[in-house]
Amino acid sequence: MSGTSEGPTPAADLDRSAVTESDIDSTESGSPGPQPPAYRSVFGAAPLAMAVVDSEGRIVDANDAFGALLGSGGSGAGLAGRVASDLLDLASDARTWHAYREVLRGRRAKLRCSRRLKQPDGRSLWTQITVSPLDADEPGVLLSVTDVSAHRDLQARLRHLQMHDPVTRLPNRTLFFERVSAALEAEAYEQSGTGRIGLCYLDLDGFKAVNDTLGHRVGDRLLTAVAQRLTECAAAAGQTRPSVPLVARLGGDEFALLVEDSTGTDQLADLAECVLKALQAPFDLAGHRLAVSASIGVVERHAAGTTATGLMQAADTTLYWAKVDGKDRWTLFDPERNAHLMTRQALASTLRPAIERGEFRLDYQPLVGMSDGRLRGVEALVRWDHPRFGLLSPNRFVALAEEDGSIVPLGRWVLATACRQARQWQLDNPDEPPLFVSVNVAVRQVWDSDLVADVAKILAETGLPPNLLQLELTESAVMGSAGRPLQALQALSEMGVGIAIDDFGTGYSNLAYLSRLPVSVLKLDGSFVRGFQYESDKEGAAPPNPADQVVVEAMIDLAHRLGLTVTAECVETSAQATRLRSIGCDTGQGWLYSRPVSPERISELLGAETGTQSAEGSGTQTYAVGNP
Repeated sequence: MSGTSEGPTPAADLDRSAVTESDIDSTESGSPGPQPPAYRSVFGAAPLAMAVVDSEGRIVDANDAFGALLGSGGSGAGLAGRVASDLLDLASDARTWHAYREVLRGRRAKLRCSRRLKQPDGRSLWTQITVSPLDADEPGVLLSVTDVSAHRDLQARLRHLQMHDPVTRLPNRTLFFERVSAALEAEAYEQSGTGRIGLCYLDLDGFKAVNDTLGHRVGDRLLTAVAQRLTECAAAAGQTRPSVPLVARLGGDEFALLVEDSTGTDQLADLAECVLKALQAPFDLAGHRLAVSASIGVVERHAAGTTATGLMQAADTTLYWAKVDGKDRWTLFDPERNAHLMTRQALASTLRPAIERGEFRLDYQPLVGMSDGRLRGVEALVRWDHPRFGLLSPNRFVALAEEDGSIVPLGRWVLATACRQARQWQLDNPDEPPLFVSVNVAVRQVWDSDLVADVAKILAETGLPPNLLQLELTESAVMGSAGRPLQALQALSEMGVGIAIDDFGTGYSNLAYLSRLPVSVLKLDGSFVRGFQYESDKEGAAPPNPADQVVVEAMIDLAHRLGLTVTAECVETSAQATRLRSIGCDTGQGWLYSRPVSPERISELLGAETGTQSAEGSGTQTYAVGNP
């Protein structure tokens, strides 16, 4: 046949021809013959690094991309027989190693994990490894490896931006709390370290003024400069310690320095002192020379039992103390002071409900005439019968009530209760001179309520004559009064209600106002009367202070010239009573006569001769209403 060779064919040609025909036959005719594994069809074309691993964990075959990824010269065939787990560091942790072996044994469908692989040239790359079984009729598993280094680098950059303050480049609040939480985990301090944690929490004194006057751009530069100095303090503190304190900006002008494995309060105190000293040097920014200071709250404690929230609450409280104590200082957390604050907060939160539940009561302290020693009136003193803290005196809760406004309903209740009780005493003792009742009034009651209307309504409801009610206001509240407070005082005075200035002599005494105000009584503060407390006729007793007597005598004389009566507070000895009587004081109040007592005790004393006693060596009489 033309074009056909009939001679013998060379061996090489025969072999090549045979392979070609066999391939053709097996493809076209479907006749059985050796076929490559199914995975071979994708090995060469896929850019993904892949390898087949047998049930023993050894590589059966691998593509060139796998070899290139592992730095074996770009050939995957050269990796055959190698242990895959050694190449890919799959045995570095027990959990991943167990899961990998389960996939090899056909007991687990798939494994996906991340590994950092080191190449022969020293470079490292992050990879994501997937291990999954081949088809059911093919033994072994398919292992694929993806280089995710670029993705992880991007994630790291994004996380850095997310976890750092853009102005100061310091860790922000989120990263700070991550570090605190990690430091407070038991495994972080049980195996090594001191088991303690410390925190310096600070903010800048007067930073708002910088922003308001020079603008936020200068304010941001100041924050950056402060951050630099704080970082330097932390670096200096870390030179002799296992770790450097973490410096973070928590927001605004608030910064924190976290000390893990603290060695005690001395270490935190040294760090706080370093910060204060570092901030004392002026800042030269954008042509402005700025001086700032900081207030720092310092907390140091055992990590066990401490939470991130509890640590920050303590730090915030202590920072507040540093501000209150005068700024430009550091203050160490004090559990006792904090307990007092917590009690105060507990009282403040339950004040209004306590008024509604009727947890308050009134005691009454007698006001005694100095000339005859007879009971003239009583001062109503409120007490809180607290279910948790017991009986509380006014100095424990009145200031709180003034702060949150609950003094208005509380004061209204006190006024109504006292007037009702005074009226009852009057009805029960018709043959005795009626007692007047004196009630303390806070200035906020004048501003936040219609005090005049409240008094008029209560007097009408109780039937108490207006002249038997006396309202006490502090000197600082009355002196210089204008507008609504002065109008209210004048209206009450015109109604017939007595007005007394309490604690007179301790505030800003304006004698010009004193002559114009509708005041009928001055109550001398007890600090003046205490100068009279020594019994001068007793051997070895300290002599009285003559200056106190001169001042008190002058105030009493001035009051009398203005048509006012004078009550002396805190009268405790008969010698004080005698001297006050000799200089013309009208009324006395104090433990010499009685402590505050129940309304029932006042009822017992009214109209009864409870006995008189001679002041030793003076020949004068004092009225003993109760036991001091």
